[in-house]
Amino acid sequence: MMRGLAPVASSLLAGVLLAACAPVPVRRPGTVKQLAAQAAREHLLGLQPDWSLDGRFAASDGRHGGSGSLSWRQKGQRYRFTLRAPITGKSVQLDGGPDGAILSGVGKQPLAGRSAGEVLGEEFGWDVPVTDLAWWVRGLRAPGRAAILTFGANGLPATLDQDGWHVDYLGWYAERNPPLPRKVYASRDPYTVRVLIENWDMSH
Repeated sequence: MMRGLAPVASSLLAGVLLAACAPVPVRRPGTVKQLAAQAAREHLLGLQPDWSLDGRFAASDGRHGGSGSLSWRQKGQRYRFTLRAPITGKSVQLDGGPDGAILSGVGKQPLAGRSAGEVLGEEFGWDVPVTDLAWWVRGLRAPGRAAILTFGANGLPATLDQDGWHVDYLGWYAERNPPLPRKVYASRDPYTVRVLIENWDMSH
């Protein structure tokens, strides 16, 4: 797993424990109005291919895990992740796009592969669907494939199931226009990816 990155940061772990103890929210299939609002969000955000977020992440394969701060910069189909350990400050950087991905900061030489999933799996054992996650983290369905949504009392997505992954939306920046997620937990046994988003920038 992520050698040099510390176990889950205490504040993120506290949020996970609180979420586990909280009452299960009511989740319902979308009404016509909610599905129309979701389609409008997807259309509007789909027109903004350049965006960024800053926050914290935790990932696990069911036996080992790593966590730290996350800086994600998206420029169309190209992306740059910077992952930084909370204590040591050690960082790794993942750059990629349709032509492949390069992971640097984990060894003397960068690690290249056909996709982000390939290099993350080889180095850390993580199965992270980065292309899909770029949609899910914004509360959107990845295009071109079947997906199942449920909605919370706030009228925003509560869960998303797609490509064998289950995504929980445990918090939203509902005051934004359009609203954007604050806590995104994606899982497919035994893998989990949790992102706590502290800042969105859609102005690129």
